[in-house]
Amino acid sequence: MITTDKLSCNILADLFVAHGIKDVVLSPGSRNSPLIVAIVRRNELRHHVVIDERSAAFIALGMAIESGCPVALVCTSGTALLNYAPAVAEAFYRGVPLIVISADRPEEWIDQDDSQTLWQQNALAPYVKRSCDLGAHLEFENGEWVCNRLINDALIEAVSGRKGPVHINVRLDAPLNRTAEFKAGDSRVIRQLTPPFELATPEARRLGEKLASPKRVLIIIGFHQPDERLNRALMKLSALPNVVVMTESIANLHSPSFISRIDMTLRILSANDWKKLQPDVVITAGGALVSRHVKEWIRSMDKGVEHWHVGLSHVTVDCFKHLSLRIEMEAAVFLRQLASALQIYKTPCDYSTEWHEIYRQATASHNEYVRNAPWCDLSAFSHIVSHIPRHWNLHLSNGTAVRYAQLMDCSHLHRSECNRGVSGIDGCTSTALGASVIYRGVTLLISGDMSFQYDIAALSSFLISPKFKMIVLCNSGGGIFRFISSTSDLPEMEEFLAVGTRLPLKDLAAGYGFAFFDASSSTELEKALAAFVAENRKPALLAVNTPPELSANVLKQYFERP
Repeated sequence: MITTDKLSCNILADLFVAHGIKDVVLSPGSRNSPLIVAIVRRNELRHHVVIDERSAAFIALGMAIESGCPVALVCTSGTALLNYAPAVAEAFYRGVPLIVISADRPEEWIDQDDSQTLWQQNALAPYVKRSCDLGAHLEFENGEWVCNRLINDALIEAVSGRKGPVHINVRLDAPLNRTAEFKAGDSRVIRQLTPPFELATPEARRLGEKLASPKRVLIIIGFHQPDERLNRALMKLSALPNVVVMTESIANLHSPSFISRIDMTLRILSANDWKKLQPDVVITAGGALVSRHVKEWIRSMDKGVEHWHVGLSHVTVDCFKHLSLRIEMEAAVFLRQLASALQIYKTPCDYSTEWHEIYRQATASHNEYVRNAPWCDLSAFSHIVSHIPRHWNLHLSNGTAVRYAQLMDCSHLHRSECNRGVSGIDGCTSTALGASVIYRGVTLLISGDMSFQYDIAALSSFLISPKFKMIVLCNSGGGIFRFISSTSDLPEMEEFLAVGTRLPLKDLAAGYGFAFFDASSSTELEKALAAFVAENRKPALLAVNTPPELSANVLKQYFERP
């Protein structure tokens, strides 16, 4: 085939194909033009062009989250790479494999006032599993071998153990537009075989004996991709009388036997309940928890409480300050083994019964409160979530949206996601958009107006289709700042923290080809949401206008209510 004459670029494209990478997000540039040529001339690779590098990186993140496969990113030299940093950091702390490819100039021109030159090779070092620098190798003996090995190594590292992003910096010298013959598929491929790992049966039995009734065991699952194996293991564990399973709204694990609305449940506990329901062992899996209430409760517990964390980690995670056991293996495998080991210890215990009675009371209390609430964020969010079709995927922005979702029944949803690796509000729209490219059904993003403003560039993407829908909660800026105690009483709160937004949503929708709907009352929302759901010719945007101060007060009273 005729392609670029830059060998490193052709080896890279060859190994993308060999290692099963399907999607590559490209941003325009001149220094990366040989990389673009090498990639787009390979029919096995799907390429997606996104001009804004920050948006491009979050779109790739969304694709990788939805597909479960690594997605590659390609940018030009200079500050383009630095725009990837927020999404790469999110991918690192979320365990998502991104293959970051940056074009670079020859090293001798860095710091010499040549355009688009800065030190790139370790620019993302804290947030990638591995970095490598390609360029000078090809000028020496064994150069092709070194280049091939380094690329293979990076692609293997991205999907090994705890998955995560890697960075390959490719130095390219002018001229950039030459072409040559290249034999595709001829590059050496290095593969890695990782045998499945399970606990030895005696060890599983020993741990099972340690958790036997009347020991009280609380299992909490943070954000997680859908996993039927893990779901089955947790269902088996939750059937034990001394075990309680709590799942967050973005854990994507569902069963009537789970406590799936943690903050809603904890809000009704009395001082006596907090003490009485204290577990002996807390087991966590998945990513960082949204619930501040459960974190503060466990941190306040007696020193005798043990915390076991299960999952592939890059560091010891001791969020509750009670960590006693780090289990470095897949949660689905460990909890399946643990469930089997515990079956012989199924003796009477009231722990599960007590929790589920509180859950029942909390659900009734929640329903009554929402039913009587005025038009506000809480009442609007409750109506929206209950009317999302079952086959839709839900993405949530950070701040208001994900916290309200914690209070709702999301068990009917196909999948729920939020950027909780580092919990930034930037890139939420682009992440959801990237996921919509992969998912065949509809992807819905519910965003606060401040989060939406961060990522308006995503609306200009050619990747947007009628499968992508957005609901923007317009409550005059950062509604969360009006609620949390650390900021709500500050005299500077409105001007400098909540910062009301200026969003001409109707005009933006028209300009970018979205069908537009809006609602400023319960009656209007019911009508607008039905039309919004039915729209299938265009992408759709629904603006939900709520009173900011009232919304914050309703939420405060929700948590103050006994």
